[in-house]
Amino acid sequence: MAALTLDAFLRSLKKGAPDPVYLLYGDEDVLKDEAVRALMDAAVDPAARDFNLDGRYAADLDAAAFHALVNTPPMLAARRAVVLRGVEQLGKRKSGLRNELVRYLGGPNPTTVLALVVGAGEEPDAELARGATAVALAPLAPERVPRWVSHHAASLGLTLAPDAVELLVEAVGNDLGALARELDKLAAFAGDRPATPADVTALVGVRRGETVYDLVDAALERRAARAAQLVEPVLEQAGMSGVKIVTLLGTHLVGTALARAEREGGAARLEDSVIRHMQVLRPYGLRKWKEEAARWARWSGLWTAAELSRAIRAALAADRALKGTTVADERGIVTQLVLGLAAAQREAA
Repeated sequence: MAALTLDAFLRSLKKGAPDPVYLLYGDEDVLKDEAVRALMDAAVDPAARDFNLDGRYAADLDAAAFHALVNTPPMLAARRAVVLRGVEQLGKRKSGLRNELVRYLGGPNPTTVLALVVGAGEEPDAELARGATAVALAPLAPERVPRWVSHHAASLGLTLAPDAVELLVEAVGNDLGALARELDKLAAFAGDRPATPADVTALVGVRRGETVYDLVDAALERRAARAAQLVEPVLEQAGMSGVKIVTLLGTHLVGTALARAEREGGAARLEDSVIRHMQVLRPYGLRKWKEEAARWARWSGLWTAAELSRAIRAALAADRALKGTTVADERGIVTQLVLGLAAAQREAA
């Protein structure tokens, strides 16, 4: 059976009793934690959870300990739950623990719900996936990130004004872990009142019009002076670096080159063609796909294919320079890059 998406998994929990074993995998660890919490809420009576919930790491167990863990009867409840993290560490070797886990999947304890959690960047073990209900937890599409922010804020007792959500996402990007950390700060800072864009500015250190996306927009629109002015304030923001800026610039340059190729190929509906590529490639760090597709389509008219090729090579060289062990001047490297984009335009003219 194909792996469930997060939405399908959550819907299934509302329809009836949970399955005996789940395998949670994918690159979005925050969503794995949310899936585990939802599963525990569905599987274990909150009043008896202290007695009926165990969380362990695979590296800390042997076959006998695992057997005892999953076969312990629930106390004063219909079910108990076990969360086993670091399952990727089992590999495919014939260890005692892996053998016991595979055996257990053939006949799981009906009063235990077992959640197997695979670390980010690791592929799920196909044999384990066949014996469990697999749930794939990939990064959210950009369109869903603002809704996730509002939902997560509500779980913290925090209300965010819509423009505060927008500014926070523009400042932090689509990294749910980083967004969750900033929301924790905002919840403590705002207390019972709704958080505003001014609160985001105070805590995250970013002002409207001075986000990394404003820098990217200025650079791709060939407004080099404005892009250069934004380098310093963007670099001063918490968690920002020259590598992050150049990576995002590179993503948008490649996207614009893709749109340019579609334009030259005579695509009838350029934006739709670009969105289809996004859905297949799922590039990281984008804003809402429809809006980004419109930008790439528009920017593709400002650049020739040759200019974009040179700009991508320049971004790659800047990335390598920033990652060099002797480099200290991030501001200079990024500024040189964005000013070089305008120079390419003047040469072409």
